[in-house]
Amino acid sequence: TVGATTAFAAGDPLSVINNLSTFIFSLIRAIGLILLGFGVVQVGLSLKSHDPSQRANGFLTLAGGVIITFAKEILDLIMA
Repeated sequence: TVGATTAFAAGDPLSVINNLSTFIFSLIRAIGLILLGFGVVQVGLSLKSHDPSQRANGFLTLAGGVIITFAKEILDLIMA
């Protein structure tokens, strides 16, 4: 054919999506670990100051951090 050009793909589209998914879940895991650390600090401070409301907030933050940190594994368990 006259004037035909060859188009080169930038890679397998599925691998690009998988790499993006891995990157996004690693960002989510980092945010979860930050929340987890903040929850531990909050619980520690509440034990020092004997503040029950701060302790409750600390445990909620701690639980949220654990859930966010393991979001990919939780989704994999649900989808399996």
